[in-house]
Amino acid sequence: MPQEEKERNLAELAEESGVPARTIRFYISRGLLPGPLSAGRGAVYSDEHMERLEAIRKLQAKGLTLAEVGRALGGDKAREALPAPSAWWQYSVAEDVTVSVRGDASPWRLRQIRAALAQLAAQLEQETDHDHGT
Repeated sequence: MPQEEKERNLAELAEESGVPARTIRFYISRGLLPGPLSAGRGAVYSDEHMERLEAIRKLQAKGLTLAEVGRALGGDKAREALPAPSAWWQYSVAEDVTVSVRGDASPWRLRQIRAALAQLAAQLEQETDHDHGT
């Protein structure tokens, strides 16, 4: 016969796990721990929450940061929801024009882009000079 899962409130979860309620809320906000089964005043937590808190504790004991713990558990939802960051080069082509280029472009592609931007900058400067009558 399968054992019925024990449900507990936040105070009980904190007491049983040895993790302060404030830390549990922080873990939930970071996506390290799933939210309660039911929200609001009568929020309920399950055995899964207890197991996850134990896993977090063990990984931290090994010296992992919370970001590393999140990756190890596959639960860092904030990272999953956002694309991976990328570096960008910004080229000022004219006083009112800036072009952004991904920093991970290959060297030959960056040379092509710089050459095209130099042409664009020269063209814009000519048009500006022409518009101002110089």
